[in-house]
Amino acid sequence: MAKPAKNDRQAVIEQMRKKQRSADKRRGFAIVGVCVLVAALIVGAAAYKPVKDWWDGRQFDSLTLAEIGAPASSCQDIETKKADGNQKHVPTGTPVTYTDAPPAFGAHWNESGVAPAPFARKFYTAQDRPQLEALVHNLEHGYTLLWYDDTIAENDKDLQELRAIAEKFGGDVNPRYKFIALPWTADDENGKSFPDGTHVALTHWSAGGQGVTDTSKQEGVWQYCSDVSGAALDAFMKKYPYFDSPEPNAM
Repeated sequence: MAKPAKNDRQAVIEQMRKKQRSADKRRGFAIVGVCVLVAALIVGAAAYKPVKDWWDGRQFDSLTLAEIGAPASSCQDIETKKADGNQKHVPTGTPVTYTDAPPAFGAHWNESGVAPAPFARKFYTAQDRPQLEALVHNLEHGYTLLWYDDTIAENDKDLQELRAIAEKFGGDVNPRYKFIALPWTADDENGKSFPDGTHVALTHWSAGGQGVTDTSKQEGVWQYCSDVSGAALDAFMKKYPYFDSPEPNAM
């Protein structure tokens, strides 16, 4: 009679093993499912910001540059100052002290891949912006730089308008699109800031007119604005085009 009892025990053990294998399989499927879900969430989170920016930016697709943002009246009168620093290159990594906020001319870095900043990139945040010494080299080549402060950086509507403005200068061939929007941060200030009530600054390094080679005619140009204004930028770049600069033929 012992043999049937032994067989019964073996059947029970085998049944338990089957249940355990089934439980292990279900657990494995659950782990795989959770991993897939987590991966999907990570990919979705990474894609969310670019997709949202694209979606939010659609409203500007049919607008001209001058129709984006505040009217030109939100900006102060243009200011100019005698410029220097043309072809004054310092070794990359050497800090340069600029007396204006932000600079419109001066000594600068000159290293391929570092300075000037690349033509194709039109918008920067505080996390990825090139150094001032590289950007001043862009000014020497005829760029107009639009600087925005923390007030703009913390306002979603203003940033949408800035990104939309930058999109109007897309491409990497046409020199008329020598434009970059970028932040002016507390690290840059060194005791200097925009005039009270202003949060945007336009800068350009003028040669004193198209084809002017007399360096004594060069000027730094600024225009400060309380708000993002495509209209003001449009007028500014028409008055100070890329070819009115010390080195207009360089990209």
